[in-house]
This record gives sequence, structure tokens and C-alpha cells, in this order.
Amino acid sequence: MEQYKQEFIEFMVDSNVLKFGDFTLKSGRKSPFFMNAGAYVTGAQLKRLGEYYAKAIHDNFGDDFDVLFGPAYKGIPLSVATTIAFHELYGKEIRYCSNRKEEKDHGDAGILLGSPIKDGDRVVIIEDVTTSGKSIEETFPIIKAQGDVKILGLMVSLNRMEKGKGDKSALDEIREKYGFEAKAIVTMAEVIEHLYNKEYNGKVIIDDTLKKAIDSYYEIYGVK
Repeated sequence: MEQYKQEFIEFMVDSNVLKFGDFTLKSGRKSPFFMNAGAYVTGAQLKRLGEYYAKAIHDNFGDDFDVLFGPAYKGIPLSVATTIAFHELYGKEIRYCSNRKEEKDHGDAGILLGSPIKDGDRVVIIEDVTTSGKSIEETFPIIKAQGDVKILGLMVSLNRMEKGKGDKSALDEIREKYGFEAKAIVTMAEVIEHLYNKEYNGKVIIDDTLKKAIDSYYEIYGVK
């Protein structure tokens, strides 16, 4: 596993973004782990988060793209932080763009925030996590409505590795439905590999009991 992935897993834990226990997800599923990107709140956290995203995007999609699109609302700071990091790490100017939930009818009017998207642009979408693909259903037509635009792929922070609407993972469903790659900085399998029965900051985060709960969850909701 790449060094930045190991660091990112520990960063999620340190930032209280990735938590373990008993959680009820939006989908109604009872999960032994939960990820909340809204817990990244400081300048230092956002700087590091942008760097991890930039490294993962560079690894998976290279730097031959023009726009990083972050769907409102959580995608807005993600796209801003990552375009800054991409410039600092790779010297490439990427434009950021997001959508508004409500179209603005005065001043800087329209549905988009940040850079316009134009014919010929190559776009990467950035999100925190996806379990159902619902946000892509809203985002995809907004981007495609801007002109002759190519979407290269989607980058999320964590692949939960569980079923979406059917028997495949949400990322696989997105890939099949829209025809572009859907990637994650880390997968839940990599999180388990890095934390299971290993001491971190003086304690074992994923012990045998928690591992059993995670395994039971994946027996029901995991992708085969």
C-alpha cells in the first residue's frame, strides 16, 4: 500500500472523520463504521486533505484535465483545496467548479460557482463518499449541459465496498451507467489491513470484536 494511503487512513482517524461503533446510515443500514467528511474543519486539515486527493487523482487520472468539479455542498471545499494542492504538488493549474443548489438570478448568475465549463473541457468529479450514486445522478446532467465536455472520472475519499442499488458497489454502478472510472483514495479493505490488530496512538482501533462486526456487515451488504 502506498505511503500516502497509510497516512490518509491515520489522518481520517485522527480527524475523527472515520469512526467505529454503531451507526444508522442514511440508507437505513446499521453499520459498524461511519465516515463524515464534514469533520474536516481546520485550515491544516483541509490543506492535507487536498494533498491526499491530489495525489490520488494524479495516480488515477494523471494531470491531463482542466476542471475539478465538486458537487454542492461538501464538494465545494474539496474542489478548492484539491486544486490548490494540485498546483503546489504538480505545478498544474486546474480550475475548480461547483454547482449551486439554487440557481442565482442576479450578479454572477447561473447554476455554477467558480470556473465556467466549456466545450472541450476534461472534468474530474470530486466527492467525499458515495453509497448510492444519487449525487452523480444530479451532477452528471449539470456538467453535460455545459457543452461538449468529457468526464474522465470520479474520485471519492473512501470506497465503502458495499452494495449500491443492486448487487454491485456504488462505484461499479457509476462506472457501468456513466462510462467513466470511479476511484477512491483508499478502500475499506485497505483501512482494515492497516488498522486491524495493530496499535495506533496507544490503542488497537480494529480489534477482533470490531473486525467480526465489520465481517458480519459485509456478509449482508458487501459486494461479492
